[in-house]
Amino acid sequence: MRRFAQLIDAMNRWLGLMLRWLALLMVLVQFAIVVGRYVFGVNSIAAQESVLYLHGALFMLAAGYTLLVDRHVRVDVFYADLSLAARRRIDIAGHLLLLLPAMVALFWWSWPSVRNSWKILEGPISVGGIEAVFLLKSLIPAFCILVTLQSLAILVRLVAEEFEA
Repeated sequence: MRRFAQLIDAMNRWLGLMLRWLALLMVLVQFAIVVGRYVFGVNSIAAQESVLYLHGALFMLAAGYTLLVDRHVRVDVFYADLSLAARRRIDIAGHLLLLLPAMVALFWWSWPSVRNSWKILEGPISVGGIEAVFLLKSLIPAFCILVTLQSLAILVRLVAEEFEA
């Protein structure tokens, strides 16, 4: 099981390192859009939508990496003052009772929309935009899978630490 956790960690770490380049690309595209519009009077709906696609891909695909490096949102009212064992138990409960059920529910309820989008190869959001909304919607189940796998990898480590303690 620990080997599974290491493989998931490695996958999400690699993905996180690759996806950070999307942030730079997104800034460069947005800069080009602004320069094109205000300096040259040129506008492109597809270019504007590409920023949306880049942002969606960055946010949704890097979520597992964010969970891996523990930079996710955490409501830390009492957590920091607790013992390591108590924090570990809270983390285990949070993964099992909150995160994993939320990912399963999101995957379950979004899948019909994603499937239908692929059936019709859903077109652009706006006229003249990128003809690939089906790809954008596919980020939702990808997000669920990546976060679920990372959560399971973290759970493997947390439970192993609980039994070792």
